[in-house]
Amino acid sequence: MFVEKVHDPVRVIWSDLDYLWVMDSERHFGLGLEPVLTTSELAEYLGVQAQAIYDLRAGGRGPSGIRVGREIRYRVSDVVRWLDGLHEPEPSSAHGDRR
Repeated sequence: MFVEKVHDPVRVIWSDLDYLWVMDSERHFGLGLEPVLTTSELAEYLGVQAQAIYDLRAGGRGPSGIRVGREIRYRVSDVVRWLDGLHEPEPSSAHGDRR
């Protein structure tokens, strides 16, 4: 008996956000849609608990999301924009560079 392995896009482990841009690209981009993440997928990518994402959003410091029924989905572009906003500036050489 031959069992065919079926690709389950929901259980893909994201190694890099850029990878999400190609997820089922023919089907999604053909419809004008971009990939979205669940809260669990976003938390796994960031290496935090899902509750941390909920807490950040409740405090107004998390990524913007889209409510789909009782669930929240995050557009990849929104996550990238949110992460870029969290980027800490380089330390100023005026304070730390003393010769």
